[in-house]
Amino acid sequence: MNPQPGNDIILEVSGLSKTFEKKQSLLAYLSGRKRSVLNAVEDVSFRIRRGDTLGLVGESGCGKSTLGKCLLRLHEPTAGKIFFQGRDITALAPAAQQKLYTKMQMIFQDPYSSLNPRMSVCKLLAEVMQVHDICRNKNEINDRIDELMEKVGLAPGLKHHLPYAFSGGQRQRISIARALSVNPDFIVADEPTSALDVSIQAQILNLLIKLQDDMNLTYLFISHDLNVVRYISHRIAVMYLGQIVELAGAAALFNNPLHPYAKALLAAVPVPDPERKSKTAAISGDLPDLSKEIVGCRFHSRCAMARDICPTANPEMYLPAADHSVRCFLYK
Repeated sequence: MNPQPGNDIILEVSGLSKTFEKKQSLLAYLSGRKRSVLNAVEDVSFRIRRGDTLGLVGESGCGKSTLGKCLLRLHEPTAGKIFFQGRDITALAPAAQQKLYTKMQMIFQDPYSSLNPRMSVCKLLAEVMQVHDICRNKNEINDRIDELMEKVGLAPGLKHHLPYAFSGGQRQRISIARALSVNPDFIVADEPTSALDVSIQAQILNLLIKLQDDMNLTYLFISHDLNVVRYISHRIAVMYLGQIVELAGAAALFNNPLHPYAKALLAAVPVPDPERKSKTAAISGDLPDLSKEIVGCRFHSRCAMARDICPTANPEMYLPAADHSVRCFLYK
C-alpha cells in the first residue's frame, strides 16, 4: 500500500504510560507487603496523520492492545497525554467521553466473542445508533443498517439473523459495520484478522482499505503479523515490552530496519525461498519481569549488539534519518 500522508495530525500521543496493580494474596496483604505493579505501557509517543494507517507490531504481551484501549479510554492512562483532533481527551467528563465514541471506535480481535449471541444483526447495529442518537426514527435506523450491511459486503436481508448463522469472516464484517455505525474518524483495529483463515484475512484487509479510501478513515492497526501490517500500513511502530523502539514509514522499516529487535523480527518472517538464510541471529534469552523495575535498555539482556551503557541507561528516541526514529544507543 503506497503512503498517502495527510497534512494534519488527527491523533497525538505524548509520554503515555499505563501500569496495573497485580493482585496479592491474603498472606501478602496481612504481612504489609507493597502491591507489585505491571508496567504495561511506558513513555509512548507518536502521531497519526488523518487518513493514514499506523501499524503497531510486537510480540504477544508487549502492550499493543493495552495502548489501543488507552487511546479510547477503555483503560485510564497512568501518565501522559492523548490529543484527538487537537483536544486533550485524557481528562474528559463521562458525558464528553460518550460523545468521543462517535469519533473513535474499536474493532476487536475475536469476532466470535465480540458480538452478543442473543441479538440479531439489526438489533446489534440499532443499539449503537440509539445510544449515540445517530438516527431520528426507526425508518432512518433501518435504512442506515441496510447501507452499513452493503458497505461491508453483506446482503441487507441477513440483518435479522443471529451471529451464530455467520462465518468468522462475516462476523468480523458485522463488527466493522458496528464500528462504522456512528460515523467515526478514527478506528483502533486490534488484530482484526488474526482469528481468520488466510484467504479471509485478505478480504477483510481489502475491505478496510476500501473503507478508508471511501470514508477518509484513520486507523491504528495492531497485529503481530508483519506481512499483514506491511500490506495495510503507511507507517509502522515496533513495540517491545511497553515501549516503541522504532517508528518509520512501512517501506523504510522493511528495507532498512535499525533496531536490533526490529531486525530480528523481520529476519523471522517466513518467505517462500528454502535457500534464503537470515544474516540476523534469532532472539535469545528470557523476557525481563515487567513487575520489577527494569534498569537500562529493555532489550539489552537479549541483544547481541549491546554496549556497556545499555544495562545502565534507557535510550531516548533518536532520529538517524528523516521520519525514521529508533530507541537505541547505536544511533545516538
